[in-house]
Amino acid sequence: MSTRLKQVLIVSVGAVAAVVMIVLGLWQMQVFVDKGNRSVEDRAAQPAVPLMDHVATDGAVGDIYGKQVTFTGDYLPDQTILIPTGEGVRVLTAVRLSDGRVLPVVRGLSGAQEQFATPPAGTVTETGLFLPGEGDPDGVVPDGTLRSVRMPLLAQQWPQQLIPGFVTLTAEESGAQGMRQAPVSLPSGEGSARNSGYALQWWVFAAFALGMAIKLAHSLGVRQRTLEEGVTLPHDDEVAVNATTTKEQNL
Repeated sequence: MSTRLKQVLIVSVGAVAAVVMIVLGLWQMQVFVDKGNRSVEDRAAQPAVPLMDHVATDGAVGDIYGKQVTFTGDYLPDQTILIPTGEGVRVLTAVRLSDGRVLPVVRGLSGAQEQFATPPAGTVTETGLFLPGEGDPDGVVPDGTLRSVRMPLLAQQWPQQLIPGFVTLTAEESGAQGMRQAPVSLPSGEGSARNSGYALQWWVFAAFALGMAIKLAHSLGVRQRTLEEGVTLPHDDEVAVNATTTKEQNL
């Protein structure tokens, strides 16, 4: 087998091994993402807990984001903001809690801006998913609407002190108000740091395998050239010595 063919085989084996390790790393990373998403979904599926047991008077929030909560208060119909989506509008209404603070509540999804029911009167106790505010680089849009539930913008429009987060009602609670449940964007899960580390290790191994294959192929070529030069040089010297010896004998 020629040296060139050996080099090609070595590099090919290294490349195949690197591809396999890259695929394994991608698989491990997907495990990392899936585990994080399952963790988020499991958190959202936990039984509801009282919101105010986890929000201090100074605004400090405990381990409650992404969980189902219950709250008690009075809706403020005049403080309603519509948030357009591709399926209609999310109806966001302020709820005044017992301590005077206001909780933004996405009551549900309406098909049009004019077709949503007024909130129930009096003190109510309801359940929904509690999340931090959403990002919205474009800010306020015309006609009293927002592009998302962005807490700093709500603080500018509503005079009361706000709870640092908002609630999206469950499908049952939204249905009771004549609307569909509004879509919810769960936060991204962190997954397992161990799985992430395994993925990075596979990619490091892939780079090492390919690098070693290239190095071995290069070393093989260098060794072959050295051998060829090593055979050629002694042969020339031997010819020269034999010629000199023959000349001396003739003399």
